[in-house]
Amino acid sequence: MIKKDFSILFIVTALCGAVTINSLSSCSKNDGDSYVDDLMSKMTLEEKIGQLNLPVGGDIQSGVVLGPQLDSLILEGNIGGFFNVKGVEEISRLQHLAVEKGPHGIPLLVGADVVHGYETIFPIPLALSCSWDSVAVERMARISAIEATADGVNWNFSPMVDICRDPRWGRIAEGSGEDPYLGSVMAKAYIRGYQGDDMKSDSTLIACVKHFALYGAAEGGRDYNTVDMSKERMFNYYLPPFQASVDAGVGSLMTSFNLVNGLHSTASKWLLNGVLRADWGFNGLVVTDYNSVPEVSTMGTASLEDAAAKSLNAGTDMDMVSGLYVKTLADAVKRGLVKEKTIDDACRRVLKIKQKLGLFEDPYKYCNVERSKKDIFTPEHRAQARSIAAETFVLLKNDNNTLPLKKKGKIALIGPLADAANNMCGCWSMLAKTENHESLLTAFRRAVGNEAEILYAKGSNIYYDETTQRNATGLRGIEYVKDDNSLRAEALAVANRADVIVAAIGESSDMSGESASRTDITIPDTQRDLLKALVKTGKPVVLLLFTGRPLVLDWESENVPAILNVWFGGSEAGDAITDVVFGDKSPQGKLTTTFPRSVGQIPLYYNHLMSSHPDPQEGVFNRYCSNYIDCSNEPLYPFGYGLSYTSFEYGKPTLSSTTLEKGGTLTLSVDVRNTGDCDGVEIVQFYLRDPIAGIARPVKELKGYQRVYIPKGETKRVVFTVNEEKLKYYNSDLEYLYEPGEFYVMVGPDSRSLQVLTFIAK
Repeated sequence: MIKKDFSILFIVTALCGAVTINSLSSCSKNDGDSYVDDLMSKMTLEEKIGQLNLPVGGDIQSGVVLGPQLDSLILEGNIGGFFNVKGVEEISRLQHLAVEKGPHGIPLLVGADVVHGYETIFPIPLALSCSWDSVAVERMARISAIEATADGVNWNFSPMVDICRDPRWGRIAEGSGEDPYLGSVMAKAYIRGYQGDDMKSDSTLIACVKHFALYGAAEGGRDYNTVDMSKERMFNYYLPPFQASVDAGVGSLMTSFNLVNGLHSTASKWLLNGVLRADWGFNGLVVTDYNSVPEVSTMGTASLEDAAAKSLNAGTDMDMVSGLYVKTLADAVKRGLVKEKTIDDACRRVLKIKQKLGLFEDPYKYCNVERSKKDIFTPEHRAQARSIAAETFVLLKNDNNTLPLKKKGKIALIGPLADAANNMCGCWSMLAKTENHESLLTAFRRAVGNEAEILYAKGSNIYYDETTQRNATGLRGIEYVKDDNSLRAEALAVANRADVIVAAIGESSDMSGESASRTDITIPDTQRDLLKALVKTGKPVVLLLFTGRPLVLDWESENVPAILNVWFGGSEAGDAITDVVFGDKSPQGKLTTTFPRSVGQIPLYYNHLMSSHPDPQEGVFNRYCSNYIDCSNEPLYPFGYGLSYTSFEYGKPTLSSTTLEKGGTLTLSVDVRNTGDCDGVEIVQFYLRDPIAGIARPVKELKGYQRVYIPKGETKRVVFTVNEEKLKYYNSDLEYLYEPGEFYVMVGPDSRSLQVLTFIAK
């Protein structure tokens, strides 16, 4: 406990940056359970419940802070933390108030959604996953933690590790795609970056993995919708990144908005106290998503007055926003709905997180104003953001080596996203100061200097319809121009003067993310018509595709010479795009989500099960196979796909043995040669299939990959280890095992172009 006798010493610190209180406090504050137990023995039931309350502190988008309301909650002991307050000065004031005037001087958790950067914004998480570079993702998370903690934040509601197989769901942009193996690798990288090796450091914070669970499988790709799924599918495909996060030591976890087999995840005892705590051994903090507790009632599994009791009993420790814990739990104890021990357990977990952060030793460790002046949006951080962004772009098509462009002649840059600096950062970047960002147009002009002329035209709106555009563009609005015809006429006039056309079109930044589901995932109507008109000019056209999800690109793939998917690359997107477009860097990214030919194919994912009437041979129609009358089963672009400015040739793979002995290992090796004209990075992928098992297994599953830099003309040998762990899966009894027998191993540049070998596992 921080004694109030020390308050005068706290006040004289220069906004708490100059002095720590370690010398004034008992070392027992870091002595594990004893300090927390002693503190709790002094707390009333109501004060313990107060620690379980996480109110919203303001509106990040508008900058409004709910100061008086927060002050009252702090003084009454009805708050364990808050979120959505930006700025170390106000956070410092609230932390001083809690420590110096709140009951027992308990410091506060300060949360924020630092999803892909604080003020230095990195590519959206889906794009980051397409780098397949866990080292870069960890570096991004480390920089994000440095900047967030410099501004007072100590708890980050990230990473989102939901597996998603339906690109209609807008929040696919926030995750790492459709694959549980890659999703698990990325989840651990985020956590290492945020939490670091020393939670007592003032530049590390608590990570919060979300959303537990199955949120990415919402029916119809419609946000907040229900999920009904077999437990075999859950454990084999959707839960692995969460379990990997627990194994990596994540400090907190957020429940999801959806039903899981009829129960709201916030009130699912099987999911939280069962799978998460009992089976996986998670001992950290569980918090709801925004206002989730009353939604337990909305979804029909508890009355409003009992929703808090049901959620707490299920294992949800902290109530975000609703205040129902504070309003109803004390009465629930009297009514016998909740045991006081259950409240004690939840309160202890909140306090233990604060202890883990070192807040009892130094409650003001995140309140250093000098850090906020020097550690945010620095040149070093921006350089890292630019470098990492270039790794995430995926070259989908490049006929006749249209890319890279030469810095000469006249280059037409056309499209509503060409001069939209505020849209470069993508969704979930509310903390960014987009006035400090630059547009693609500015970056292009700087990149070519006096060597070429950049011609510009907006070309179109986002949508023909003004209302649709307003609904779609959200926070990062793009101005609507009434006359689309005049925009297109201007664009064609510019295009006809140019030697090559670069079309910057696609989704605006807020067309993906939360509450941004789409039924039609093609390029929006007026932009697609603009692109068709540009192609008709006969000039070479490069499509720079901005998107937060896989799109249906059937016409584009057929008709546009070059397509570079640049996603939303963050605050340094413009310069990163020019680095790749003009050939200073070669594209490296590969898809972590399948791109469908038609929305009617969705859900479409590479690791599917075999049908009873297997897919027909490509290009051959057989009515009585599992196919469509009007469309191929094959994706437009498969999982793992991505081109380079160079070319790679795979040799014949070999196995060190055709038998995997019990407890042993074998190796899969393949030579990869750079046969092109420039150096490049190839992402070599290793897949496995179990053709006969206790339950049906997928046609292939990613089990490993390596990012390999190969200079032109050189060959690198890539080696993967195969062991029993890679063969295991959850059977119908949820036992994690494998059955001896034949297995297939596959290696190649993507999930479609693979060479296959077999071995026997004992």
